[in-house]
Amino acid sequence: MSNGRPNAPPRAGTVPSEARGAERAGSRSAKRKKTVALAFGAGGARGLAQIVAIEAFDEMGLEPVALAGTSIGAAVAAAYAAGMTGKAMRRHAIEMAHDRTETFARLVGARATALTALFTAGLGNAMLLDAEKFCSAFLPPAVPDDFSKLAIPLTVFATDLHARSEVAFSAGALKPAIAASMAVPGLVRPVEVDGRVLVDGGAVNPLPFDHLRGRADIIVAVDTSAGRLESRGIPDPWECLFMTLQVMSRTIVAEKLKHGAPDLVLQPPGGAFRLLDFFHASAILRAAEPIRAEIKERLGSLIGV
Repeated sequence: MSNGRPNAPPRAGTVPSEARGAERAGSRSAKRKKTVALAFGAGGARGLAQIVAIEAFDEMGLEPVALAGTSIGAAVAAAYAAGMTGKAMRRHAIEMAHDRTETFARLVGARATALTALFTAGLGNAMLLDAEKFCSAFLPPAVPDDFSKLAIPLTVFATDLHARSEVAFSAGALKPAIAASMAVPGLVRPVEVDGRVLVDGGAVNPLPFDHLRGRADIIVAVDTSAGRLESRGIPDPWECLFMTLQVMSRTIVAEKLKHGAPDLVLQPPGGAFRLLDFFHASAILRAAEPIRAEIKERLGSLIGV
């Protein structure tokens, strides 16, 4: 409301209130922390190394705005999205590895074939695992049943066996999506979701960083398919199958990186470990320690911390 006097010009050396507000807004914009999205890849037991990356994020006080995961990476990402810390995930993995009796009991309970059928399985795999039973037995209790209950948006990837294509899940039932993403051929029975027969997402997208483009300022991918596998002579048939899957994953990831790499790719050391070396969780986590400092240095530089 006017007091009848003309508006006085601003005093010399002062800034009008409108300009001050604009300056403050500009300052806030300039200081806005860059957002980060994180992709976790396939790799079997070697994928446990991704927990060290989460611990580094926790220590830096960072929380991704989006997550993507394939196979073991889907399980790790789901636990992270559910609110688990890296330390809590480390405890869970090590407890499973150290309590072998309980772990074997859970594996037997997760079989796709009933105990009575062990002697009538013929040429089939009598120890074939049921993916959903396996997830129920080994996923941390913190992982919810539905994507909507997650604290961080998550996309999980599986492979449609008959359509020969990638399938992305980001809504609805969470555990069947994780189960499908982890359905390693020959070891885990395929999962049927909405009439589609699904297997391990590593067959089409072992490191799904490409689906995070445009969702954050910085995209980080943890690639556990990297590194030369240690030579142990001619492997048995099962080991040969699993090693072949790792070679395929590595080839796909290498080709994807040629056509557009994320801002930061982390490759934890892990060539000494096999696909099913989950009982070596402590050793896998120790071997991955170098990426803790790497994340803090390289990601810190990218976000300006």
